[in-house]
Amino acid sequence: MNQVHSVGQHRKGRGRLILLIILAIAIFLAIWGVLQRTAHYNSLTNEAEDLARARVSLVSPQPGPDVRKLNLPANLSAWYQAPIYAQVSGYVKMWYKDYGAHVKTGDLLAEINTPSLDAQYEAAKANYNVVMARYKLAVITAKRWAALRGTQAVSRQEVDVQAANAAAEKAQVDQAQHEVERYEALENFKKIVAPFDGIVTSRRVNVGDYVNAGGGDVNARGNASELFTVADIHRMRVFVSVPQDYASVISKRLTAKLTVPQYAEREYNATFLATAQAFNPATRTVTTELTVNNDDSSLWPDSYATAHFTAPGDPGVLIVPVNALIFRAQGTQLAKVINNRVHLVDVTVGINYGTTIQILKGLKATDQIVANPTADMLEGDEVKVVPTTRGYNDAVAAPRKNAPNPHDDTRAMPEDDASSPEDGARR
Repeated sequence: MNQVHSVGQHRKGRGRLILLIILAIAIFLAIWGVLQRTAHYNSLTNEAEDLARARVSLVSPQPGPDVRKLNLPANLSAWYQAPIYAQVSGYVKMWYKDYGAHVKTGDLLAEINTPSLDAQYEAAKANYNVVMARYKLAVITAKRWAALRGTQAVSRQEVDVQAANAAAEKAQVDQAQHEVERYEALENFKKIVAPFDGIVTSRRVNVGDYVNAGGGDVNARGNASELFTVADIHRMRVFVSVPQDYASVISKRLTAKLTVPQYAEREYNATFLATAQAFNPATRTVTTELTVNNDDSSLWPDSYATAHFTAPGDPGVLIVPVNALIFRAQGTQLAKVINNRVHLVDVTVGINYGTTIQILKGLKATDQIVANPTADMLEGDEVKVVPTTRGYNDAVAAPRKNAPNPHDDTRAMPEDDASSPEDGARR
């Protein structure tokens, strides 16, 4: 009996122990779950707070460049270029100079057959002979009447009439002579000649073509064009549209290196010739004319070239990336970072170098600014500073040795490149 009772007590104590163990495990698991959830919640909270802070990379302002380099598109024109039109109407008898022919002043380019003009010229000469004969007769008559002035045979009135008639005939002679000279000048226009030494750059005429006086060759649609074009290319004119930012460097001492696509490794020295001294309101550029020697005739009229200018810079003025600027209603601003907090400062900008821009006021060399501020960045925002990306936003902060000069400014015509400097910097 006691043995049975002892066994029951043993089993009851064992069950309690198991129950306590299970309860302890349950309590441990509950506490562990709460702790895990709390840790996870705290981790998510910290991560959310961390993600809520904008990631920014910082750059420092740098001194401006010692030298400003500017590459601009240029157009080459002949020193002299003349389209040659016909001054008489007729048919082309023969042409003598073709494309690329070297000509001297007065060289014959073509001849024109003008039967109608020839007939008018002969008629003018015949009319001159008739008028001259009348004039000679009037002079003889006037002399005879003048000899009889003192006699009773003629009256003084008749003598004066004969003298006046001779004078009128003289005027008719002068008129007829001018008419002959006019037709002689037109006859000379039957020969198309070169106006100066140069090269024939176009020939738009063939044997038998009808040409119109003052209108050139007339095609099947009735449109007129020049017969020839002659260009003097011993020197070339170079026309460059210089942006307003660089207008201050234009002077008589301005020089440029020219390159053309067909001779990529060759440079031509161009010197200043003239400037328009007025800006184009559409492009804000000023037309500047340079000149370049072309003794070897390697440069051709109406070619495209690139003009490489070098101008003194201003290292005393700080520059920052264009992407660092913030444009708002308050004006142009930069985002400085102090103790991981954003402070917006108003600045005054100067010359735009393309990827960088001058800051005239509002910035110190020791300031750290956000390289690419977001549109929603406000005063006092907390940010997280991350390292700069090499080759992306470190061009101003830490220029590498032998890296391309970030202040070289290569510009194209508006219709050739519609991208803005900001877009280029982001790329």
